[in-house]
Amino acid sequence: MTSSVLSEKEISDYRQNGYVVPSFTLPADMINALQTTLQQLIDANPGVRPEKLVSAHIEGKNDDGVIGNSRFLELAMYPPLIDMVSQVIGGDIALWGCQVFCKPPEDGYATPWHQDGQYWPIRPLATCTVWIALEPSLKKNGCLRVIPGSHTDKVLHPHLHEDRTELTLNQSVNADCFDSSTVHDLELQPGQMSLHDVYMIHGANANTSDLRRTGVAIRYMPTSSHFDRELHPAKGETGLSLNFATRPLWLLKGRDVCGKNDFTTGHRAESASKTSNA
Repeated sequence: MTSSVLSEKEISDYRQNGYVVPSFTLPADMINALQTTLQQLIDANPGVRPEKLVSAHIEGKNDDGVIGNSRFLELAMYPPLIDMVSQVIGGDIALWGCQVFCKPPEDGYATPWHQDGQYWPIRPLATCTVWIALEPSLKKNGCLRVIPGSHTDKVLHPHLHEDRTELTLNQSVNADCFDSSTVHDLELQPGQMSLHDVYMIHGANANTSDLRRTGVAIRYMPTSSHFDRELHPAKGETGLSLNFATRPLWLLKGRDVCGKNDFTTGHRAESASKTSNA
């Protein structure tokens, strides 16, 4: 039986708007520990822009060019998060990604309006992202911005290539595809979070303030979808270092409904040994 972390209204809001900010928040001691882990992650990756800490949940040097920390994997496996995701995408769930978006003060990169599905090798497209604030995420320091209801038709709109270096991603959805007057800023305090749908149009302004802004985005998909390692969305031009061919997946709950997902590739022998000896 699925635990009811989200209220019926919160589930309805997610269905209607493509996102929800639940009343549930992470405990203060958990956030304090994650803030320490965040600084360790940044210190371990001096050559990587802090907005582009891909696969932060994979311990050690990963194939996306980041030295990750397993504390973020523990976060992704936190039961209340999985329970919430189960309430909106069903009880058969795989974890396939985790990225830290840390915007430094004064020169934090902007994220153009986009749909996540533009970047991901998942068919049919389906993912619930849990975006957790580790530090205050406010209008002044470039909080997440969303277009409510932009997910409704489940259409992946045309994206243009942005040939700019000061962006976290370089695929931008055509401005004619949405009404920018409906934008909603998701201001969050540490421990708060939002859940959003794979088709929802969203972005974020640059951080020109004196306040750093950090969130961790955890990606969960229903196993009725296939993480197809042979696909190369956006022709590999994403603005990020991504290696989907060796990206590890974790079956967190239920079974592999489509029967095509590979839960072996990318898992290291030492990790498997630790699991078997636990």
